[in-house]
Amino acid sequence: MSTDTTSSTVPQALTPGTWNVDPSHSSVAFVARHLMVSKVRGAFAGFSGTLTIADDPLASKVEATVDASTVDTGDANRDGHLASPDFFDVAQYPTWNLVSTSIVPAGDDYRLTADLTIKGVTRSVVFDLEFEGVAVDPWGNTKAGFTASTEISRKDFGLEWNVALEAGGVLVGDKVKIQLDIQAVKA
Repeated sequence: MSTDTTSSTVPQALTPGTWNVDPSHSSVAFVARHLMVSKVRGAFAGFSGTLTIADDPLASKVEATVDASTVDTGDANRDGHLASPDFFDVAQYPTWNLVSTSIVPAGDDYRLTADLTIKGVTRSVVFDLEFEGVAVDPWGNTKAGFTASTEISRKDFGLEWNVALEAGGVLVGDKVKIQLDIQAVKA
């Protein structure tokens, strides 16, 4: 029995330069509370991003854009409501933007601070960032993997629509968890 030892299985270092997010191998997802008793998950199909890795990795930069109209929660009616002025108002604010402001070590991982703009409102958010490694795919493309997560208050971004429930509480929770699973290809 032979063992395949091609370059795609050999871990490599993250090298300086431009890395472009590969949307076919990445995801931008979120989770929000519904009726105060369950969670609704969603994702965006349209997004792009660039990572500019510096010689000093802590001086690296991240820029990303999300097409807010591509929201998908698995329910067309809910997706339409999210796209409406009650929530994302995609007619007036079609894209969201993220621009990093700092990267600092956090144990074995990192903290990425970025300016996040949703619905025309920009706030500083901190993501827990994990570098997953580098590999070369069978076609010779060098790819790097990252995961990042944070929790935001949707009200901080002007997403305030809600309905009070008879038993107390509200229809949609304020806290939203954001999860980024990113595979980037070396330009």
